[in-house]
Amino acid sequence: MDASKDPKRDALRESGTYHAAADKVSDELFLSHEFFDARDLVQVKYEMLRRVRVDGLSVTEAARRFGFSRTAFYQALSIFEQHGLPGLIPKRPGPKEAHKLSDAVMEFLEASPASWKPSEMAEQVAREFGISVHPRSIERALARRRKKTG
Repeated sequence: MDASKDPKRDALRESGTYHAAADKVSDELFLSHEFFDARDLVQVKYEMLRRVRVDGLSVTEAARRFGFSRTAFYQALSIFEQHGLPGLIPKRPGPKEAHKLSDAVMEFLEASPASWKPSEMAEQVAREFGISVHPRSIERALARRRKKTG
């Protein structure tokens, strides 16, 4: 198969579960069975935890075989114990919502004169609300709002 057209790899990347260090996985299950895919981060972490819990492998050896540090093993274990398998799915980094461009700021921006450039809007937001917002962030937020209501 053409490596540039690998639908599973693309799906793993899109979902944030692609294991970039798949080449560091040396556990025999991943080397000898087609079912086990070292590119699947959730599967790799689960199997690492299982090999310690069920098969009695040491934490140090399991971490080495699966390409993780001992610290990463214990983090995965803690998350798994608290949240189960869904906990092993990586969370997307970054803010979860617009923390600066609140509803009040957005209403202010939407009511601003159409002649204002994003840089002028940023200056006005700084004066009015005492927060610093990049002009490009303002452009993107306004575009998202227009898309939702348009």
